[in-house]
Amino acid sequence: MGLLRRNPIETQVMKSVFIVVVVALILRGGDSRGVTKAKPKAPKKFESFEYSAMNCRAHSASLTEFGGVGDGKTSNTKAFQTAISKLSQYATDGGAQLFVPAGKWLTGSFSLTSHFTLYLHKDAVLLASQDLNEWPVLKALPSYGRGRDAAAGRYSSLIFGTNLTDVIVTGENGTIDGQGEFWWQQFHKKKLKYTRPYLIEIMFSSDIQISNLTLLNSPSWNVHPVYSSNIIVQGITIIAPISSPNTDGINPDSCTNTKIEDCYIVSGDDCVAVKSGWDEYGISFGMPTKQLVIRRLTCISPYSATIALGSEMSGGIQDVRAEDIVAINTESAVRIKTAVGRGAYVKDIYVRRMTLHTMKWAFWMTGNYGSHADGNYDKNAFPEITGINYRDVVAENVTMAARLEGIADHPFTGICMSNVTIGLAKKAKKQPWTCTDIQGITSGVTPAPCGLLPDQGTDKPGGCDFPTDDLPIDMVEIKKCTYTSNV
Repeated sequence: MGLLRRNPIETQVMKSVFIVVVVALILRGGDSRGVTKAKPKAPKKFESFEYSAMNCRAHSASLTEFGGVGDGKTSNTKAFQTAISKLSQYATDGGAQLFVPAGKWLTGSFSLTSHFTLYLHKDAVLLASQDLNEWPVLKALPSYGRGRDAAAGRYSSLIFGTNLTDVIVTGENGTIDGQGEFWWQQFHKKKLKYTRPYLIEIMFSSDIQISNLTLLNSPSWNVHPVYSSNIIVQGITIIAPISSPNTDGINPDSCTNTKIEDCYIVSGDDCVAVKSGWDEYGISFGMPTKQLVIRRLTCISPYSATIALGSEMSGGIQDVRAEDIVAINTESAVRIKTAVGRGAYVKDIYVRRMTLHTMKWAFWMTGNYGSHADGNYDKNAFPEITGINYRDVVAENVTMAARLEGIADHPFTGICMSNVTIGLAKKAKKQPWTCTDIQGITSGVTPAPCGLLPDQGTDKPGGCDFPTDDLPIDMVEIKKCTYTSNV
């Protein structure tokens, strides 16, 4: 047994050597014999934010959970379609929200579902595909009878929905880029078989919110709620080249109870165009746009209107309220566009507190717009234009105060303008007002209006009418919603 005993000094030396070797291996991160440094687990990261919405959701998911790839090259059409299809199962269980993270997400058209929120991160960009196979073709809208670019149908919008309840498209000012140059070239070359897609179109639906997004370079119209009700469009920035064809900003079409607020639009067409169908098709469909409020709109559109009523107004337009409007370098402030064959009416229109800089016309109404769906329109369908109220308007650098042209034997009536100051440009028209086939009154308007709009002086106290009641859409409660997910 004595032969197995070690010298105490030898034992201590061996222990010291062993400790030194182990420490060295740990400091080096291990060697080929498998001695490694233990790695602490990375803490979990979470994507969390709050946002305001008409309704919150009980379930959440990210596009990446369904195969989404945000590299700007991979098509995500299937990922969006799969995600929305899967999340639709929660429609009766508190609804669902789909989060689009930072990245560039190439996609074709996809359809939304009810009780659903699509939310774009501030650094998320949806890029519209230029592969025509990713754009389904739909029938023409029944109130139009044909496509606008071509007689056949129309391409489905990038974000589309029909027969929905409670649908929200929002974000932290995320971006939707329509990559419209491809479509504009096809339009100019007359190579389109179908009407160009819009960026967002929701039809036959109710309780809709579209908010806090940036929309770029739409192939055609940007936001098109149609045959729908209870709609909020808020905090939207829309930008397209001023020469781009038909890139209207926001077009409520045969809609009831709609609010458009706090939007900034640079466009190649009307910033807001209020519509309700085209000629005999719109008359037959018979669905007006009514109860519309527009607030705090800023518009730049050198070749079109800040707010247009028509020209497709054959279902009727009634009770439109616009206030706190700014227009810069824009063709006209408010324009009413109609023609024989449109039928229906534009009535009870109220506009106040407009600030206009560098305009061709402050006010423009025309009853000979033309542009018919086909040759079958009713030549005895005369539109009724009445109850048009403008007040508290300041304009500068304006070429012509107003061009007001009604329809012979069917004049535009009930026009009222009060507290309007229009500063004319150095090269303004010698005759600042052109008026035919209209009837109305004015009070406190400069330059002096035409004889068909006589000055009432102090006989019109308080100016032209503006309703004091709230529309139902103003009473919708906005909730504070949250999203939290592992990333």
